[in-house]
Amino acid sequence: MKRYILFAVFAGVVTTVNAQQLQTSSMYDMQGVLHNPSTAGVYQKRMVGATYRSQWSGISGSPKTTTVFGSFELPEQKIGLGGYLFSDKTGPTSRTGIALQFAKHIPMANGGKFSLGIEAKGLQYSLDRAKLSETLGSDPALGTSDNRFKFDAGFGVSYTGKKLQLGASVAQLVQSKLGYYTGTVSPSEEARLYRHYYFHGSYKWNVDEATSVTPNFLFIYLPNAPLEFQGGIRVEHSEVFWWGLALRAKQSFILSAGVNLNKKFTVGYSFDIYKTPISVFDAGSNAHEVLLRYNIFK
Repeated sequence: MKRYILFAVFAGVVTTVNAQQLQTSSMYDMQGVLHNPSTAGVYQKRMVGATYRSQWSGISGSPKTTTVFGSFELPEQKIGLGGYLFSDKTGPTSRTGIALQFAKHIPMANGGKFSLGIEAKGLQYSLDRAKLSETLGSDPALGTSDNRFKFDAGFGVSYTGKKLQLGASVAQLVQSKLGYYTGTVSPSEEARLYRHYYFHGSYKWNVDEATSVTPNFLFIYLPNAPLEFQGGIRVEHSEVFWWGLALRAKQSFILSAGVNLNKKFTVGYSFDIYKTPISVFDAGSNAHEVLLRYNIFK
């Protein structure tokens, strides 16, 4: 079974695209810049944070992702700066890199902001050939090098008001080639960084003076892969305690909760209950994610 999992992970990345190449988060809406560079400096105007996500913990080589992110507003210049560092490991493959983001804020007459953002990204894509050779042997798809360092870029637009936010973005615009294959046969698909398209939104509804409810959604599309959807609600009480329910279509249910300390330091936790494709396992059919975030100013 372990060999089958390793081969499936490798085949999905190198030979054809049938799943996401980029990491996502069950608490993506609390990070902002993870999927859209135009949100830099908008909601949390001066903040830093980190997340750690572990999926399918009962399976050898399961995905583990660490992200450190930041977002800052320069109000006089009407711009935002953001970015993140990431380490994403799945079985024999790993991605480590940095993304730097710049956003231009355009104030609207209703008090909202329209933003345009760009992103420059550098990443190292690595293969553990020792793990893969157990299944694939001397297959030319393994290539002769373990690492590839690539540059890529992204672009996004968004509108953020007092209650409503809508945004769209695209990542891996350049679609850099990885170039692992060393054989003589012309493959039908090339190993490359495929474009990811995102569309997201949220609306903050103030139920009363102490309680707010924020529905949110995220669509993710990339060629040759099913459209992915994540949607849910987040309920906040007195700007101190929050909890959420969400659904990642065809994959998992998501429970989350957290606290805001002094309106500056946020601690959050999410638990994913998978229903497919690995719920047949007695153990490990879930995901855990921890969020830490600090607002430098209130």
